Amino acid sequence: MGGFEGHLYPGLSLFFYGLYHARLVSRALICNYPVQYLPRRPCSKGRWARLQQIYCVGLAKILSSFILVAQELHNIQGQFVLISKIYHQRNFLYHKQWQHLTLYTTFFLSGCVDVVSQNLLPQRSPALEQGTQALGMFLILPLMVSHLQDSEGVELRCHVLLIQALFLLLLVVIAELWAPNVRQLWVMKAFFYMIIGSWLIQIGFMLYKPISGHKWMDDDKNDILFVTIFFCWHVASLAILMIWIYGVSFLWYCYIC
Repeated sequence: MGGFEGHLYPGLSLFFYGLYHARLVSRALICNYPVQYLPRRPCSKGRWARLQQIYCVGLAKILSSFILVAQELHNIQGQFVLISKIYHQRNFLYHKQWQHLTLYTTFFLSGCVDVVSQNLLPQRSPALEQGTQALGMFLILPLMVSHLQDSEGVELRCHVLLIQALFLLLLVVIAELWAPNVRQLWVMKAFFYMIIGSWLIQIGFMLYKPISGHKWMDDDKNDILFVTIFFCWHVASLAILMIWIYGVSFLWYCYIC
């Protein structure tokens, strides 16, 4: 996640994943569906039948993880190793890059579980997918906490707010394991995914490509205070977006359901 692209691409992936869940939640609430996931398509015969059964969201996770890994490796200068061997010393190298690659691995495994659950199991298993999400959050949260080392000022405040949203999302996905049919949890999960994604994009702009053209200053208290204000604006804007998605979905599904 180093650099502008390293924040932009993961942010877009998480934001669109949150939008996808927001649409599913709106459909479930309006049409009174018992589950938040799309039903499995009926099996059909033909040359392209198996390809049509592939779960697109899981495939998108897998492809996006490959893109993120390629982007991360492209930005590494020199030989990418885990431990250096100089004389009798053994030093770990590229700790942030290895953190990023571990995060991307969770996206890849989550996509693989989605595809397997949709295509290879006799019946789709939402519990398996939810368990994978909870496990992924257990991995992401401590990695992001350790990511705060060597951070200060604006960067530190940005990532503290990101960890706050990640922690709340972790609580939601854990609660969903025991209460999978509580629709309020579906709404909160979609909401927090969009917050995390949009805030990652905002971090990329603030740290590397500020829209104003002026670099954010770590020794300026006003800049640090406005980081929190911008985060609150993100929360309010995404709440309005959730309401808008529900309103559009209501106008669409009221003629179908």
